[in-house]
Amino acid sequence: MEYKERVKAARAHAKLTQAQLAKAVGIDQASISDLERGRSQRSSYNASIAKACGVSAIWLESESGPMVAAAQAEPSNVRDTVQPNMAYRYPVISWVSAGSWEEAVQPYPDGFSDRYEMSDYDAKGAAFWLEVKGDSMTAPAGVSVPEGMMILIDTEADVKPGKLVIAKLPASNEATFKKLVDDGGTRYLKPLNPDYKMVECGPDCRIIGVAVRMSGVL
Repeated sequence: MEYKERVKAARAHAKLTQAQLAKAVGIDQASISDLERGRSQRSSYNASIAKACGVSAIWLESESGPMVAAAQAEPSNVRDTVQPNMAYRYPVISWVSAGSWEEAVQPYPDGFSDRYEMSDYDAKGAAFWLEVKGDSMTAPAGVSVPEGMMILIDTEADVKPGKLVIAKLPASNEATFKKLVDDGGTRYLKPLNPDYKMVECGPDCRIIGVAVRMSGVL
């Protein structure tokens, strides 16, 4: 079993989400996500991760011995004290930063942002908040996302037509916020404001993530 698989198995044993484990260890959720995807191996946290998950640190490090030692057979204290309603902390970043988002060992290291906001949403991957600019997503009726509203973006949420997404067009140096639609097999980025035109989301259009919360809703 690879190291990344042992981290997943340890977290599953403890019945913890990535965010809950990250909080228990004292690192951010992105670091746990990176470990589970094999993007990084930060062995300095092994002992803390093992303790939080109630597994053997030696097993987590090298797969030596049993996953759970006899003395650890009882549920860990961390798992017992996890509350059902959790709050998760995500950084607020700029639209330029969102537009330049790329796969990295650690998408946003500690100190990446000087502003963080909370949400009840447990992200599937690295996530961040953006403050909406302009009125292209202000609709005359129905769902509307006016300027100044905060949106939470999950970079690994399911992307499909009908979703509100953050995308990067090749002609721009920053991200754009639109509704993803499909018309005859061609994808477009559609503003909610009818005064703005749709833009084709071709092969060079990169979907960065999906809006999963708007100022605490969605």
